[in-house]
Amino acid sequence: MKKYVFLFLGLSLLISSCNNDDNQITNGETPGVTPGSDVVVQHFMWQAMNLWYFWQGEVGVLSDTRFSSDEEYTEFLEQNPNPSDFYNDVLLFNEDRFSFLNDDYTELVNNLSGVSRSNGLEFNLVQFAEGDGIFGYVIYIVPDSDASTKDIQRGDIFTRVDGQELNLSNYIDLLFGSNTTYTLGMADIVDNEIVDNDTEVTLTKIENQVEDPILVAETLDVNGTKVAYLMYNRFLSSFNEELNAAFGEFVADGATELVLDMRYNPGGSVNTSRLLASMVYGTNTSDLYIRQRWNAKIQEQLSDEQLEDYFASSTGSTAINSLNLSRVFVIATNDSASASELVMNGLAPYVDVIHIGETTRGKNEFSITLVDDPGNAFVYSSDRENNINSDNSWGLQPLVGRNENADGFFDYTNGLAPNITLLEDIANLGVLGDVNEPLLARALQEITGVTSKVSFSAQMPAKSFASSRFFTPAKDNMYLDKPLHIDFTQSND
Repeated sequence: MKKYVFLFLGLSLLISSCNNDDNQITNGETPGVTPGSDVVVQHFMWQAMNLWYFWQGEVGVLSDTRFSSDEEYTEFLEQNPNPSDFYNDVLLFNEDRFSFLNDDYTELVNNLSGVSRSNGLEFNLVQFAEGDGIFGYVIYIVPDSDASTKDIQRGDIFTRVDGQELNLSNYIDLLFGSNTTYTLGMADIVDNEIVDNDTEVTLTKIENQVEDPILVAETLDVNGTKVAYLMYNRFLSSFNEELNAAFGEFVADGATELVLDMRYNPGGSVNTSRLLASMVYGTNTSDLYIRQRWNAKIQEQLSDEQLEDYFASSTGSTAINSLNLSRVFVIATNDSASASELVMNGLAPYVDVIHIGETTRGKNEFSITLVDDPGNAFVYSSDRENNINSDNSWGLQPLVGRNENADGFFDYTNGLAPNITLLEDIANLGVLGDVNEPLLARALQEITGVTSKVSFSAQMPAKSFASSRFFTPAKDNMYLDKPLHIDFTQSND
């Protein structure tokens, strides 16, 4: 037997694994594949999930003692020749809503960094009251994208793609398929009805489109109160310095209140969520932000110190700019997930979080990226590209743990409910960052105590069933992204 000591994501793990040359299976050892079998991908998936998956102990086929011989194990792998079906239908826990995979791990990794193939149009989809027809409405346009050069904007409505009426059966292929270019057929709202018009907008997806997650960052002067407003659309570690700079501007402007708008934020980096929370609450490095929970195989080997993350005083290169607030107004909806919810939950023991909007998505698990690199415990590292099996390009993004806050709370699978319920109005989405935009106006009313002149009754409540934000390889993923260091030691049992 070989024993490996991993320094993974800042955690020191002692993991036992069997020698690939072992021919017999005993309790706790990793089964091997019968020579000549074409199950490279399935073998990788089983090994990676057996080690890391949060529900490993509850999925029978992932048990350490499930197979009594290499032949039995190989036969099991061969029963599922389609890797996607094997992963989704065989290996996942039945209550797992969020683990996913990609047949090209490079695409997965790029998307987690905010790089994707996109035309820059972000939208939600709504089903008509009758039939299977649907329509889309634009929620925002990514700056410096193809859509930003076209005559289309927040609030616009479309019902057709390339001349075809959108419905539940065709919208994925038409909007999220392999097509590089498509043409939208636009529509108007007339007497609370969606009515087609003759306008068409052609959009082209651009390779390696980068989205700055900070869409709006400005300080508003509302009846003499300086209110910082941040429209933040994804937790991307590559923009940590820009995020900190935005808070530096808020501090310089003398902001004493903050409206943190994460209504469309599907999540991202756990560490970035910690930095953002520190920019809100303070650089109190003795205060616990979150505590990790792993599967039993991993959890038992970790100390409290290794499992705990505290508020930060630095991004890693610059000092945190913090507003040091005792309360924060958060705009969040059902499109708000994972790291967005983590910020809200992590701040709750220390800060009065006033949630305006809808119940959030309810994604309280984190994930890591796994590739066919057994020498690195299958954890993806950009420094080990040459060690990844060249015959296996699949990448996995399984849920591997949950985060609880300083009070021990983590059970928000059904989402975080708002203090003030307010749906967006498709007929009046408003301009993001404008004091008359309904959700921001409602927050400002709470801050100032002055009744807003804006109507909060929605003419056409935005009850969408899908969002373009969730149709990327990154989806609503919350991932750990601390530095990975590995030290292999070997001993014989």
